Amino acid sequence: MELSQRALQIAESATLAVAAKAAELRRAGKDVIGFGAGEPDFDTPDHIKEAAKRALDAGHTRYAKPASGIPEAKAAVCEKFKRENELDYAPEQVIVTVGGKEALFLACAALLDPEDEVLLPVPYWVSFPEQIKLCGGTVVPLHADEDHDLRLTADRIVAAVTPKTKALIFNSPSNPGGFAYSPKETQAIADALSGRDILVFSDEMYDQLRFGDRREHLSFAKTSSEWYDKTITFNALSKTHAMTGWRAGYAAGPTTMIKAMAKIQSHTTSGTANFIQHALVEALKGDQSHVASRRAEFEKRGTHMWRRLNEVRGVRCGQPTGAFYCFPNVSGAYADLGVKNSGDFCKVVLEKAHVALVPGGAFGSENHVRLSFANDMQQIDRGLDRLQALLGAQD
Repeated sequence: MELSQRALQIAESATLAVAAKAAELRRAGKDVIGFGAGEPDFDTPDHIKEAAKRALDAGHTRYAKPASGIPEAKAAVCEKFKRENELDYAPEQVIVTVGGKEALFLACAALLDPEDEVLLPVPYWVSFPEQIKLCGGTVVPLHADEDHDLRLTADRIVAAVTPKTKALIFNSPSNPGGFAYSPKETQAIADALSGRDILVFSDEMYDQLRFGDRREHLSFAKTSSEWYDKTITFNALSKTHAMTGWRAGYAAGPTTMIKAMAKIQSHTTSGTANFIQHALVEALKGDQSHVASRRAEFEKRGTHMWRRLNEVRGVRCGQPTGAFYCFPNVSGAYADLGVKNSGDFCKVVLEKAHVALVPGGAFGSENHVRLSFANDMQQIDRGLDRLQALLGAQD
């Protein structure tokens, strides 16, 4: 059997691969501390689960109509964007999807033709380059200066634009970087790109998980009327509401793009499950008190992990200002462990210390690894104790 070149060129998800390897070791009786999780360790709030139960009892088990989102769900998305992002969208500008991942894929499928270039800041979420390649596009990686905490400057982005550039991926707060662009930085990038015939895919999955002096969020579509018309804003229930397994995402943007995405969706997934869309309504319109309390807990954990990582020999880590990840540079420890890249580093750490990390190479950055602090503080300390025992303390 000969598989398609499309299938052969796609890499396995590194985050899922790490989780699988850790699970294999646990089944063998090993006590593995996992820092690979890209999902909150909190449970879905009860009032959201109750909304799903009510929807099931009410018989909302048939196809969602329309497939792109029931009217109540689209209205709730519009309300969320208005309340939290100061963006005015009409229901026809909204699509509800099977997780944020489907929304991003549908946008790539609706926009890209062979040889179209997509500017992709490094580090990037693992599925971005694969989705772009699946849809025939060309990935143009943009490497940022580590002294700037891996955030790109406006001039670096503008310099990469060519006649073939079709889109820019803008992810703030960043997975895996754990950093967030300030409103001033976002505005500067938008201003510098003004007048160019490109779209922006603004991945704002972690918009409610911003910390410290980066607490204020500016959506890319809010920077100007021009970028409102040329930006697709992506979000999901996964991170803010601890609903990764529910697979409920959404996007909003230009009507032409949203309609094209919905057309492709109608021939692939047929949309998000009907009863889950009723839970989405509750998540976006109901009690939001859990958002602030969980954000505060993530910020406390992130600060703690950051401080401890910088006490480990060969490790340098910037302070996380968004999402729930630290993304330290561990290349200073490569020689001591006899490794040359992030994948081998993570393999040695998993085998010798039974600590599961995600290699930065999967995110385009071979000198780094990703650690999630979606773990309780005891687990964080246990894992970092093992890492420091293996690598030693800073001199």
